[in-house]
Amino acid sequence: MADNTTKQENRPGPSANEQELNPKTQHYEFLGPIGAFGFVTVLPLLVLFFATCCGPSGYPSQDLLNDWRGFLAILTSREHLLTMLDWKAMAVYLAFVAVLAVFANVLSGDVIPGTTLRNGQRLKYRLNAFASFYNIFLLLIALLVQLKLGLSPLTFVYDHWVGLVTASILFSYLVSLAVYIKSFQPGALLALGGNTGNALYDYVIGRELNPRIGEFDIKFFTELRPGLIGWIMLNVCFAVKQYLDLGRVTNAMGLVLFFHTWYVADGLWNEEACLTTMDITSDGFGFMLAFGLYTWVPMTYTLQARYLVDFPRDISYLEFGLIFALNILGYYIFRSANSQKNEFRTNPESPAVKHLKYLKTERGTKLIISSWWGISRHINYLGDWLMALSWCLPCGFGSAVPYFYAIYFAILLIHRERRDDYSCRIKYGKDWDKYCSIVKYRIIPGIY
Repeated sequence: MADNTTKQENRPGPSANEQELNPKTQHYEFLGPIGAFGFVTVLPLLVLFFATCCGPSGYPSQDLLNDWRGFLAILTSREHLLTMLDWKAMAVYLAFVAVLAVFANVLSGDVIPGTTLRNGQRLKYRLNAFASFYNIFLLLIALLVQLKLGLSPLTFVYDHWVGLVTASILFSYLVSLAVYIKSFQPGALLALGGNTGNALYDYVIGRELNPRIGEFDIKFFTELRPGLIGWIMLNVCFAVKQYLDLGRVTNAMGLVLFFHTWYVADGLWNEEACLTTMDITSDGFGFMLAFGLYTWVPMTYTLQARYLVDFPRDISYLEFGLIFALNILGYYIFRSANSQKNEFRTNPESPAVKHLKYLKTERGTKLIISSWWGISRHINYLGDWLMALSWCLPCGFGSAVPYFYAIYFAILLIHRERRDDYSCRIKYGKDWDKYCSIVKYRIIPGIY
């Protein structure tokens, strides 16, 4: 054993087989190293901007609008920067992630194989995200009841918001660094897009495809749990804050809370569908995914709920009904299209999808060209965006900030569609051109 270990430690470099399995990435995405630098600097600052420059005086703050130089001088002062390092908030954030990690390992759930990787492996995944979701709420309720604390401890989130945001950002940096270092271990299967040799770019894009600690898959854990479950927990805390301030929860807040919770619960319930997404099958796990799921999702997707704490609002029955109908339409398109695709991939002989027309490629795979997927190549993106818009509308039009999610999400979906189109052109060649001539629209039928 000692001799084998020594040989492995002293090996001069990857073998020919490893080089073939993990080829050097030949092209950059997201503007290459310059874009990567933007990811690790601009995006965290943007999240911190929303946390520190939006509040009861306005979104953005009236103080910022009146004297932006003086306001920014205060924000960048040593005293303020030290207050951002809120140790209580950091402890709470780390405890939250730790509990979810424990739940991921100990709660029961179906164990199923993922897609076949290019090294021939099929990793196994335990599906218990939904169980983690309701168990963490049960744990929280039990603690509050047992200790007879009432609802007031939940206002911690609103009172320590900047500290929680800072903790999530620091955690994202550290997790990304840990998996980047780990990716240099012998035998690691690297992501085809994250092996350029440029340290910053690979750190951001993600060098290793499926970093694991034993059976614990770090990327799969991160994909649904901290971001989505954290999102709803924060929303609930904001709703409690509004209730304690007003003595009630407004119908606008109730609508936002319902929409977000339904979306997250649905995603967690259909956890298996996550295994066929680009995030899991082809993207490496680096800062882009870590920051997106530990910070971006929970700390920016909650903008509407936080806004309604500072600017509570009730909406008319007509407005309520129209927004609700828009959300249902978006959800119907999103869920039925995704379910149809997933069923076709996993069980093509199912009566629900057996009737679908498809284009058979030279690779032997099948591209659906009828039903939802004959209308546009990413009809699910349209449904997803309609839901995003419905989440923002309950906030009214007093500020553009609560609409940040809908604006950003539209840009993200268009970029994601372009990325997918590029990879499919490489993957399918002339078959993709034929497919595009049949299914002409990218996302919005008749428009785009």
